[in-house]
Amino acid sequence: MKLDWLIIRSEAISFRLDRRVPLMVLCLAVVIVVAMVMNVAKGEYPISPLDIVKTVLGIDTGNPDHAFVIHTLRLPRTLVAFMVGVALAISGTIFQGLTRNPLADPGIIGINAGASLAAVAVIILFPSAPIYTLPLSAFTGALLMAILIYSLAWNKGSSPILLILIGIGLSAIASATTSLLITFGEIYNVSDALVWLAGSVYGRSWEQVFSLLPWLIVFVPMALTLARHLNALNLGDDVAKGLGTRVEWQRGLLVLVGVALAGASVATAGMIGFVGLIAPHLGRQLVGPNHEGLVPTSALLGGVIVVVADLLGRTLFAPIELPCGVVTAAIGAPYFLYLLIFHRKK
Repeated sequence: MKLDWLIIRSEAISFRLDRRVPLMVLCLAVVIVVAMVMNVAKGEYPISPLDIVKTVLGIDTGNPDHAFVIHTLRLPRTLVAFMVGVALAISGTIFQGLTRNPLADPGIIGINAGASLAAVAVIILFPSAPIYTLPLSAFTGALLMAILIYSLAWNKGSSPILLILIGIGLSAIASATTSLLITFGEIYNVSDALVWLAGSVYGRSWEQVFSLLPWLIVFVPMALTLARHLNALNLGDDVAKGLGTRVEWQRGLLVLVGVALAGASVATAGMIGFVGLIAPHLGRQLVGPNHEGLVPTSALLGGVIVVVADLLGRTLFAPIELPCGVVTAAIGAPYFLYLLIFHRKK
């Protein structure tokens, strides 16, 4: 009887929330376009939004400098910021759903730390390695960290609480190892690693756009497809099994998707924290807990957050530029403390 009630309740939630999702996605898409245009427009060489639209569409604006500033300097940087935000937000949504914990985040439970350790090792130990090896190494590090967390948390099944606690401990070990590499590395390579660890899209070009794009093309549709299984897993393992879900298989597949997106984003822009924590929470307030609507909504919110963080970092203290990772941390850390206090009785 209780199982039947849960099935009816989950179906009712899905029906009620699905009607809000298309409108919310459309509104967020408009906000993203406005934020990206503002990010491209602002800088030491300001460009009007109309000229930006004309340049992107290939219409001559009468100023040859516009094409260089937009296509070479600002547009690829803005696209990377948006793509990284999408990847981190989806990854955070997946891990919060898997652990059934609103405080879970790929940066908090150790996934980003594993990706960071592998990427820093490549930057310091193999500085001449081609750029496409960085996402692969970060994905490998994140995947190995996830496998280690998953195996240590296994006790006749995977425990969501143990996944978080073991992840926090392994994250501390990975961060300490990263610091050790930085301490003994060559000064020039260490400088590159430190800038990268701050989390920034500064100097990102079309090369980074096209190296990150395949990861999104493959794993974002997978996340959208697996969202309904995430709904079942979020009800608890017993209920999910009663609904016919292959719990461990689906959980492992979702972990792979979350790890891939987190690893690729960390490799591209460094440690941009708290996006995977904030975006799902805002998404739940807009469209509710149904992951079929929450995943795309959180993805767009994550893109907005990183683009706006990059814009604030470039303009708040100009000509000094703050990495967008510093901006997201300044916003995300107090928000994380608020969530801890809010959920302390749960």
